[in-house]
Amino acid sequence: MKNVVIIGNGVAGITCARELRKRDSSASITVISRESQYHYSRPALMYLYMGHMQWSDVMPYPADFWAKNRIELVHDTVVSCDTEIQTVTLASGATKTYTHLVLATGSSVNKFGWPGQDAKNVQGLYTLQDIESMETSTAECDRAVIVGGGLIGIEMCEMLLSRGIEVTFLVREAEYWNNVLPKEEAQLVSRHIGKHGVDLRLQTELAEIRTDTNNVAVGVRTKDGEKISCSFVGLTAGVHPNTDLAEQSNIDCGRGVLVNQYLQTNIPNVYAVGDCAEILLPGQTRGVVEQLWYTGKNQGIVAAQNICDANQLYERGIWYNSAKFMELDYHTYGQVPATSTDSTSLFWQCRNTEKCLRIAFDDQRRVTGFNSLGIRLRHKVCEQWIADGASLRLVVQQLSSALFDPEFSTDVVPDIVLSYNARATDPIPVPKRKNSFWSKLIPVK
Repeated sequence: MKNVVIIGNGVAGITCARELRKRDSSASITVISRESQYHYSRPALMYLYMGHMQWSDVMPYPADFWAKNRIELVHDTVVSCDTEIQTVTLASGATKTYTHLVLATGSSVNKFGWPGQDAKNVQGLYTLQDIESMETSTAECDRAVIVGGGLIGIEMCEMLLSRGIEVTFLVREAEYWNNVLPKEEAQLVSRHIGKHGVDLRLQTELAEIRTDTNNVAVGVRTKDGEKISCSFVGLTAGVHPNTDLAEQSNIDCGRGVLVNQYLQTNIPNVYAVGDCAEILLPGQTRGVVEQLWYTGKNQGIVAAQNICDANQLYERGIWYNSAKFMELDYHTYGQVPATSTDSTSLFWQCRNTEKCLRIAFDDQRRVTGFNSLGIRLRHKVCEQWIADGASLRLVVQQLSSALFDPEFSTDVVPDIVLSYNARATDPIPVPKRKNSFWSKLIPVK
């Protein structure tokens, strides 16, 4: 009988446990987490702080789900793992033996040696404990500084603004997230952030976190020498895989826990999934770390299949991600490089609203990716176009089939077709505009 121990109760670990139970009714399954007893939706943490949700709202499964499915939950910390005798030891002193081990240990917030980075009221945003400490640290806060321009940074901005706290946002790039977003999208989001009252400081880097005699944060100093007073500092300059346990257990690690395409480590019957896993393909010296919700879920499924002897390769498929910049929807499908230009993509932006669409293509004008802000696209349609290598002309011609809102699609499509025709040698007939409101909006390109 299989005796599977899973360390970590995020989406990757829990999906693995559920898939195992579906495939093997007799397996013993134990999930160990030091963070919480029950699995919760990590992307929903911000809504707990903002008061939009309660703890019960962010739990995808009722408390009795685990007993019904015979999945044992252990709220404890794994302090060591002996892969020779196949045993893990917990902080409580208890031990668990296993036939198969799954590491789903997640990530930790990046720190770069800033003076004061471990002071009180200085933290990242990743765990349930981070939300709890943020509640305490910001209870009497009137001004905060957030360091790092990623997705977590903008979430923390929105959270603090919901409590009436003034926010200064330090971003070292020329525009928000322009190492990921092309220039036009990055500029649009930067303007959007500013409209919400955030003091966005571009091309600004942290030098130190200033503290008082009790080691409590009282402000920051930038590399330009400017001092900004605050009583809370959010560190959101990315995360890194948690590899400490693996490294102590003779499991090979690089940036993350090294696994092959079957999500197996160098130790037999030991797997790694989710944020902590670094997938190393044959012939490569540097693997890929995929720290997204849907990739973690898919990896959990594949690991469970292989524990059950399915010999299943993990294949991420076509890249997808989505986020919200305040209330502005962002979706990306496939590959849209930050260096995209007019020669490698078709870009359309509505001047009077914060809506834009970029369609990236290769040198044969086959579509390779989409970026959309303020416009919702149908995932399956975009994915199919990319998989088929559909031509840019075909995609623009059939674009209405990908737009989520059919009423909106009848109005935006004509402007996108006009943008295409302005540079094309094979123009497309412009569909008739039906909505008088949208007809008054002037496209940038």
